[in-house]
Amino acid sequence: MNQFENIKYIYLLGIGGIGMSALARYFNQSGLEVYGYDLTPSPLTKQLENEGISITYTDDAEQVPDKLVLDINSTMVIFTPAIPKDNKLYNFFIEGEYLMLKRAKVLGIIANGYKTIAVSGTHGKTTNSCTIANIFKEAGIDGFAFLGGISKNLGSNLMLPTQKESFTNHDTLLVAEADEYDRSFLWINPFATVITYVDADHLDIYKTRDEIIKAFNTFAQSTHRNGFVVVNKKIDSLIDTAGIRKITYSDTDTTADYYAQNIRLENGTYTIDANTPSGVIKDITIGAKGKVNIENTMACIAVCQNMDIKLSGIKKGIATFKGVLRRMDIHVDTTEMVYIDDYAHHPRELEATITSAKQLYPGRKTLGIFQPHLYTRTRDFAQGFAQSLDLLDEVILMDIYPAREKPIEGVTSEMIAGLMKNKNVKILNEIPQIINYIRQNNIKLLLTLGAGNIDKIVKPLTEAFSNI
Repeated sequence: MNQFENIKYIYLLGIGGIGMSALARYFNQSGLEVYGYDLTPSPLTKQLENEGISITYTDDAEQVPDKLVLDINSTMVIFTPAIPKDNKLYNFFIEGEYLMLKRAKVLGIIANGYKTIAVSGTHGKTTNSCTIANIFKEAGIDGFAFLGGISKNLGSNLMLPTQKESFTNHDTLLVAEADEYDRSFLWINPFATVITYVDADHLDIYKTRDEIIKAFNTFAQSTHRNGFVVVNKKIDSLIDTAGIRKITYSDTDTTADYYAQNIRLENGTYTIDANTPSGVIKDITIGAKGKVNIENTMACIAVCQNMDIKLSGIKKGIATFKGVLRRMDIHVDTTEMVYIDDYAHHPRELEATITSAKQLYPGRKTLGIFQPHLYTRTRDFAQGFAQSLDLLDEVILMDIYPAREKPIEGVTSEMIAGLMKNKNVKILNEIPQIINYIRQNNIKLLLTLGAGNIDKIVKPLTEAFSNI
């Protein structure tokens, strides 16, 4: 906490965001007074309030506590790029000349004080960082984890050390999800870096995939020279780690340094043998569901083995990992219906989730409910979304979730539907209509997909189909 020793009060603009809420929890548990604003209440903001954090949902400077107004020099304001520049609270703090830092910079300040494993990539970083956090626990490592999702094992997106001396020891291990959006990850200088994928995404920021690849290479080069970079074999040729040790991983590519073999699937659970530079690790049970987690597991083994984490802790951490909320998250599993919710919001993620679900539950009539996230992403990847959604038997498209964006003329969910070969597509948004459609069409495998507020329909769907 030395880097924030003069700070008594923290105010977070957009406190309900997954990265922001982890920082809120960190400062709250560090003994500072934490306050925040978000546009709407959510289960996560309610949890934060239950933890003693005061939150307002009104964009009004009068809601700022008096002590923060009277003691500007002891107050730090944290914000994200998602906060609009016409936000009244944002402008109040700007005009008041408060110390204002982006979320990414604050995470970088914290992470750079420890021995950090930064997990990056356009897909898979949340599951990998949460798995590594669970390996820490099972291996008896007293470390930190700043996660981009709610680990089911932790019930949180934050893990803190239990021993006070770990907070002041620069060799304490910290795993952080390193987000490429707005080049946020460039604030972190990790000891170990993981890069999963570098697909085109966030083209509102990067414009081209080449710009994304360039940013990931800059990030790779920020790794400590005595550390290492773990890279998915699929993108090995795109990542330049000159001067830094590179380690590659794959699900089944035998040219990688780490890859899986002897893959078995039994009762929805994969077991593998891991081929590593130091020999074969036999009988690794993967607790998280879905074939995509074979590849994720190899990334985690590669980084943890090279961090000298004991093998028993690695195997146990992988086996006992229950997954992440909204990542292949199974809510109903009966003989009549299986219902899985997933955060997938990019064509590759949709394809991976749909394929994994159909492999786990073969032969079932499958319906996917997809809510596109952002107008720009829908515009840029409409064809890719259509191709991925064509893997489903039936599709319900919800209206685009705009998040931080204004509408773009002609960019709608109908745009995706028009590009699909599968014509079993409906545009529905009301929960009763959706439930009725599912019942009428004898759906056996149901998926909800998207990164917006589609999670609001998870509970009603779970309640409607848990007892059929």
